[in-house]
Amino acid sequence: MLLAHPAVLRDLVEQYETLRLLNAADGSPEVRQRMDDVAYTLCVSTGTRDVDTALIAARHRLPGARVEDDSVLSEMPVQDEAALPAA
Repeated sequence: MLLAHPAVLRDLVEQYETLRLLNAADGSPEVRQRMDDVAYTLCVSTGTRDVDTALIAARHRLPGARVEDDSVLSEMPVQDEAALPAA
């Protein structure tokens, strides 16, 4: 899979975030269409199928991204079996 250049991804993420704010404030069909277009381009550029996953993938490819950025999952701490109540 070809990967988009980080500068392109940064621009797409910034465009999408700006359009999301405009859509919340205005909600015009033009803003919504442009937002859909940018979301589609983000998905294609990151090899994902939904915009939330595309945004996470794009942010992870930007310089300075940390592994824990945008993580929606957190590991549960492993408990010591001795500390668990007996069944």
